[in-house]
Amino acid sequence: MTSRILALIVAFVVAAPGAASAGQGRRARLSTDLNDEIRNGNRSTVEVIVDGDDATISRVLTRHPLTLKKRLRRGAVLEVPAGQLNSLAGDPDVRAMAANAVVTSHMALTTATTGADAALAGLVSTLGSVSGAGVGVAIIDSGIAAHRSLNGKVVASVDFTRDRNRGRGRDGYGHGTHIAGIVAGTEIGRRRVNAAGGMAPGAHLINLRVLGDDGSGQVADVIEAVDWAIEHRAEHNIRVINMSLGTQVTQSYRDDPLGQAVERAVRAGIVVVASAGNRGETADGKTVLGSVTSPGNSPYVITVGAVRANGSAARGDDTLAPWSSRGPTPIDYIVKPDLAAPGSQITSAGVRGSTLATIRPDRLAGDGRAAYMTLSGTSQAAAVVSGAVALLIDANPRLTPLGVRLALQASADFMPEAGLLGAGAGNLNLTTVLQEGQALPARTAGDLFPASWGAHISGEVNWSRARSETLVWGDSIIWGDTIIWGDTIIWGDTIIWGDTIIWGD
Repeated sequence: MTSRILALIVAFVVAAPGAASAGQGRRARLSTDLNDEIRNGNRSTVEVIVDGDDATISRVLTRHPLTLKKRLRRGAVLEVPAGQLNSLAGDPDVRAMAANAVVTSHMALTTATTGADAALAGLVSTLGSVSGAGVGVAIIDSGIAAHRSLNGKVVASVDFTRDRNRGRGRDGYGHGTHIAGIVAGTEIGRRRVNAAGGMAPGAHLINLRVLGDDGSGQVADVIEAVDWAIEHRAEHNIRVINMSLGTQVTQSYRDDPLGQAVERAVRAGIVVVASAGNRGETADGKTVLGSVTSPGNSPYVITVGAVRANGSAARGDDTLAPWSSRGPTPIDYIVKPDLAAPGSQITSAGVRGSTLATIRPDRLAGDGRAAYMTLSGTSQAAAVVSGAVALLIDANPRLTPLGVRLALQASADFMPEAGLLGAGAGNLNLTTVLQEGQALPARTAGDLFPASWGAHISGEVNWSRARSETLVWGDSIIWGDTIIWGDTIIWGDTIIWGDTIIWGD
């Protein structure tokens, strides 16, 4: 099966059904951590995110002795005293609840040398005049510090953390600046390894700080940042959101407030790129399936695993990083990640005095605002893809999120050893993705989301042989090299979408 066919297998996931109507006797759908809290006696005060519009939240607050911590675009964060969680779950106005969980950056402080910087430099050098010019990329992370490679790149900064008055978008952790440099840094020296040059140096950045100086934050703050990006997308031409962070999957993406937020962003025309997570192996080196984190479990997100370049710029010896999280997603069994990209030993903008610089001073070099740092993780891989998306949109500004996904996956180099559940459609191929993206027809808004979006693993997952399970695409079965999608037949290298031939003759 070709990489283009494999790309489309993982490209879409069944769209969420309409929410069930509230009614007496129905209990809210809870995340697994809240279910555990109730099962264990609910002895502590917990913060929960409750779904609903303002009128719904107001009715809930009139019936329960709760503290309103924060209003969200859809729902609210409520402080629930010990012993009250079960009662709230039984309220007829509460459809679903999730804990206001901790999110963390997806960074792996590995010591392996891979040559990924050389690989990236070789890829970027082939792209000519395409630079991501005019494309806004929102970095939802730990902030962006002042750095020479990012001079003039940050057009807006908003701090959503609980120390927002003190933080003001600054990066005390060091992760967000590193990610920003990968996406859009400008070279400040002759060699990329000493320059912190980025993928799309023509792009501009929107700094949305949600992680504190320890690299952690809360889901509600991330949701706020996503909704801010949606509301200000026209003002800053925000076409991409990078989310190099995540939290454990505790409920279906249909109920997950973070999953709902990223879906809103994609439906607004923004490409959302998320890291898969760094939970792909145990401490003793055993592979872990089903380890993708939220929001990377959402079918609307382009979820990215990490590749090791293994000491050379050549692509033929690239392998999936063993710590890169693998699919299928917990609970929904969606085939993830969508693709993989260089994510091991990436050199980018560093922040002297940051937490990361203090923890690993051996990874930091350079002086003052010209410092650089070498880090690894699916965080870095996601940033590489976000930069690639900016380049793709620069080349074809009319592409929708679906068009971007198709171009990225159809051009990827499939990685047989990693399989669909390790690297999805395969290793990012920048040169080919621009060719595919420019050839894609512009789609209308109604074409953003086909009736069936995605590949699910059918039935109960046999974790010992998950790679070989039957894939179901909506009501169609993907079998061998023949893919049937409704009345559309995809065969070999020819892809027919309605009356339009996208690839082939």
